[in-house]
Amino acid sequence: MKQKTIFPSFFNKTICEFNVWAPKASVVEIETDSPTQSVKMKLQDFGYWSATLEDIMVGTRYRYKINNGESFPDPTSLSQPDGVHGASEVINLNNFKWTDEDWQNIPFAEMIQYELHTGTFSPEGNFDGIRSRLAYLKELGINTIEILPVSQFSGHRNWGYDGVYPFAVQNSYGGAKGLMNLVDECHKIGIAVILDVVYNHFGPEGNYVGNFGHYFSGKYSTPWGKPLNFDDAYCDAVRHFIIQNALMWCRDFHIDGLRLDAVHAIFDFGATHILQELARNLDELSIETGKKYHLIAESHLNDVRFISPVSKGGYGIDAQWSDDFHHSVHALVTNERNGYYVDFGEPWQLSKAIKNAFVFDRQYSDFRKKTYGNSTENNSAGQFVIFSQNHDQVGNRKNGERLISLAGFEMAKLIAGTMFVAPNVPMLFMGEEYGERNPFYYFVSHLDSRLNRLVSEGRKKEFENFYADADNVPDPASPETFEKSKLSWAVGENSESSAMFKYYKAMIKLRKTHPVLNIPDKDQLEITEDDKIFMLRRWRTDHFLFAVMNYNKHDMEVTIPGDIEGSLHKLIDSSASEFGGKEVKSPSAISAGRQVIVSKESILIYSR
Repeated sequence: MKQKTIFPSFFNKTICEFNVWAPKASVVEIETDSPTQSVKMKLQDFGYWSATLEDIMVGTRYRYKINNGESFPDPTSLSQPDGVHGASEVINLNNFKWTDEDWQNIPFAEMIQYELHTGTFSPEGNFDGIRSRLAYLKELGINTIEILPVSQFSGHRNWGYDGVYPFAVQNSYGGAKGLMNLVDECHKIGIAVILDVVYNHFGPEGNYVGNFGHYFSGKYSTPWGKPLNFDDAYCDAVRHFIIQNALMWCRDFHIDGLRLDAVHAIFDFGATHILQELARNLDELSIETGKKYHLIAESHLNDVRFISPVSKGGYGIDAQWSDDFHHSVHALVTNERNGYYVDFGEPWQLSKAIKNAFVFDRQYSDFRKKTYGNSTENNSAGQFVIFSQNHDQVGNRKNGERLISLAGFEMAKLIAGTMFVAPNVPMLFMGEEYGERNPFYYFVSHLDSRLNRLVSEGRKKEFENFYADADNVPDPASPETFEKSKLSWAVGENSESSAMFKYYKAMIKLRKTHPVLNIPDKDQLEITEDDKIFMLRRWRTDHFLFAVMNYNKHDMEVTIPGDIEGSLHKLIDSSASEFGGKEVKSPSAISAGRQVIVSKESILIYSR
């Protein structure tokens, strides 16, 4: 299904083999612009069509003409230099000179992930802009970046979830070569790359694949469009299409892992779920290359089936996002109770999220009006990614406010500290490490004005459950909305951003080096809460860590539990002056029974 370009060394002609799945067609022709020609393709088994052409150079543009009618770009196009409506371009993924032969992926449990959006992370808004700031991320302590989707979408401004050419890298970001350069540079300095991919739907503009074959299912629906056909007639080719896409990212682009968007909207009631088949194929690629590739699911179902082994009825995916940590801490500190936050806000829920990842594991949800979730008892803490904010939780707010704008400087540090002492894999959202105040909005740049209008109307309707003034939503199609979402890169420009960056750097270093924190163990962990004071204990062999978190807006005096043995020495106080605090009230050492003042909205970390 994937276009292959072959360059024989023994003669000057270039041979290119084209393949396309088009079971809906009775005639398929390939049209090229250099040389200008139209060639009928041969029908193969199962609705595939093929043609082998000579004198096709890299850069040649082509389309497929269906039933002597309209011509369309290639569904498996590797390059769309003129956008989603333009012709596809022949490129060769095998001629890039990689320098990462010795690279081995970072174990998932050891990752410090950093989610970023290519268009807004840097002023350049492309892969080169990310490359120019890799040294900064390395200094911070980040060892993994997670990039929002980069498959070709309409226009130049988009979160990436409106992609319509899964195999083509967004032209405005730098295309395939730009992404390869970024991955190679990341590996050179010890940073892994996770790519967000969308296998539940295609975007609305430039979505021509339905003219070729039965890519979409008529049996189900998603909030974003028709779901892909994974279990109905003709689904074999669609499954092959998606599996080959995943393999391409890992094999040809050296991507270290894939974050699977909204797997709850991937519908497959066949005997072998597409996610299980996807995981198996990546495992086979790992055996072939000797490198481990990670699969991470995003789901709002709180269902461990996605990450449980196949032998226990699961799909064998490595890890999944857990929203419950975010929801618990967000509702607790903001007192918001609209939308899904109606289910959260109690201190015990944050304790449970830290201990078990899921708060809802067969509890009734007022928001959903049903019982949902299941137990994480048999799953490792290292199988769950947690965060205090991400593109969804910030960008799907009407005003795109980041956590620091809602909760304040000191509380933002406390929440970050809570995330880093929890046993799960932490993920930052770009800019939080220096207290970015710029919003992050939802934005699009469809070429069809009607689509832009529909998106704007849809956003307003979506916010009806959250906001009384839902009509007052920033226009997603406005260039201003996009520009306002770019990072300010104010780090170091004021005392607050400098202190926040220093704090994050210290917390990440502690997370990576402390013998208790660097192992994602939920079993050797206890947490209690009383009056918004949380006390967390974690231990491993002879090592012990004790953290006190004060989520109150005033100082609290606490008594160190009487069963703590020996003297503990202070590692971190988020209210310290070096981290932008005003007065240090915590002692340098504590022991059982001692009275300790914990500053408002702060975390204290001690260790033996």
